[in-house]
Amino acid sequence: MDLYVVLCASFGFLLGVISGLIPGLHVNTFAAMLLGASPAMMKLGLSPYHVAVIILAASISQTFLDSIPTVFVGAPDSDTVLAVLPGHRLMLRGRGIEAVRLSAIGSAGSVLVALALIPLLSWIFSSYYDLLMEWIGLILLGIAIIMIMKERDADPAPYKTMKRRALALSVFLTSGLLGIFAFENQDLLSSPLGLEPDILLPLLSGIFGASSLILSIFSSTEMREQRETGFELSALPLVRSIILGGAAGSVVAWIPGVSPAVATMLTRLGRGVEDEDQSAREFLVSISGVNTSCAVLSLVALFVISRPRSGAAAAINELIDLDARHLQAMIVIATAVALVSYITTIWLACIAGSLLSKIDYRKLSILVLGSLALVAFIFTGAFGIFIFLVSTLIGLAPHLAGIRKTHAMGVLMLPLIVYYLTG
Repeated sequence: MDLYVVLCASFGFLLGVISGLIPGLHVNTFAAMLLGASPAMMKLGLSPYHVAVIILAASISQTFLDSIPTVFVGAPDSDTVLAVLPGHRLMLRGRGIEAVRLSAIGSAGSVLVALALIPLLSWIFSSYYDLLMEWIGLILLGIAIIMIMKERDADPAPYKTMKRRALALSVFLTSGLLGIFAFENQDLLSSPLGLEPDILLPLLSGIFGASSLILSIFSSTEMREQRETGFELSALPLVRSIILGGAAGSVVAWIPGVSPAVATMLTRLGRGVEDEDQSAREFLVSISGVNTSCAVLSLVALFVISRPRSGAAAAINELIDLDARHLQAMIVIATAVALVSYITTIWLACIAGSLLSKIDYRKLSILVLGSLALVAFIFTGAFGIFIFLVSTLIGLAPHLAGIRKTHAMGVLMLPLIVYYLTG
């Protein structure tokens, strides 16, 4: 690796820091923006490989830094939607820095898991990829059924649990039907600024971002002083969460259509009743690990099966023909960027916690809510705003019904189930 590669990796890292701190900006959208800017960068003397390094470094660092707006302002992108739930809850108790620290540990640890899984996953998916794709619809259906059946009431009366499961099924189907409608009509999206529209932006920012912010606004929630603390999670559940998150990231990297949020829910299936706070912390570690592991393993998937499974991998595929030498170098770069990103994320979380503790949280929530609506309009136009409003209403339903909000992931899962079972 020459000096240009080091400089490009550093520049990409800084771009990822900036994009990660912008609420709602998805890493795939940012990768597409960088790809669009590649001709200008090549006019400055950079090769396509150097531009690919910039995109890779930005995609890695953004998976670390996007935990800060997700935790402190409840403004996720489509890969961190479920992190809003436990992360925002910890922040409201004055432990936002701890939540970001757990996310950063999950991301950093998942890189090691991803590296360890490369030989095994390369063999499995190169040999059995087509067979797996034949069964993916039934697998997703099974996951959905298990999610709903895990909904239980503390009252031992059977009808109480049946009621909760009926409500969970209703939220799953309602959000799923919205997802089907949105995907079938995404050609109606039109950015007034000519940007590339993404239907996931209004769908998921409404269900998981705007709905939580509305509840905070009307419940007069106040942000407590954010304290610099360690984290309350022992070694065994921490390591378990890192391994599960890294492994789930491999599902996203290899199987089309499975989102990080869905993959993270896979890691929670089969778990017994446990301490809610510990469960929230483990969830944060896992979902962050999914995103970063996917960013690394999507390169391997591109090399092994020649199919890009992330926006960054697709952009890199447009720039270079990824060979073994390029793959090895990029894995080294990704690991180095992950290390620097881990340190930077914790440092910036401390700064963010100190600054935001002095701000009126209700006014901040109103500002972020307006920003989410504005971003949805800028990227997706009038139809996107319509989807944003409907998805926000659906996102309020689990809170009002007293059930887990993860059932609203039907917005992604039901369209996938229908697609794979009928395709």
